[in-house]
Amino acid sequence: MISIDVPSEYGWVILGAGLGPAITSMVLGRFVMGARKEFDVQYPNLYAVPKHHKNADAFNRVQRGHQNFLENSDSYAIMTLLGGLKNPLACAAGSVLYCVGSVLYMKGYADTNLNVETARYKKGAAIKWLGFLASLVSTAQLGYSLIKG
Repeated sequence: MISIDVPSEYGWVILGAGLGPAITSMVLGRFVMGARKEFDVQYPNLYAVPKHHKNADAFNRVQRGHQNFLENSDSYAIMTLLGGLKNPLACAAGSVLYCVGSVLYMKGYADTNLNVETARYKKGAAIKWLGFLASLVSTAQLGYSLIKG
């Protein structure tokens, strides 16, 4: 039988994996709600319909930035909770990078003055993936250490 010790710094991991993504999602959701009002995209439409909504592209870019976060946040949180057992401070710091980077990703994507193909990374969003990588590597290290005993 293998036992896992919970590091004394693990509280930071819980804050980063639990509260960080929840707060980030609320912040991104506020941007989407503002864009709904600004571009008159009513529920139940998740996205604006081109040729039906005058500013469909502008709204969809905001919405897409939020959706990207939602697509990745569950695996990120799980990896952070697991990887934090091996490297709690790296995962906690990675949470800050991931959450701030997610907001920067959406802000870049939403900027219609930027080329849509590269916009999401023009405002510093690459730090998001550094945070993701910290949790990914830490989770792999934990798994390996458990296999090796």
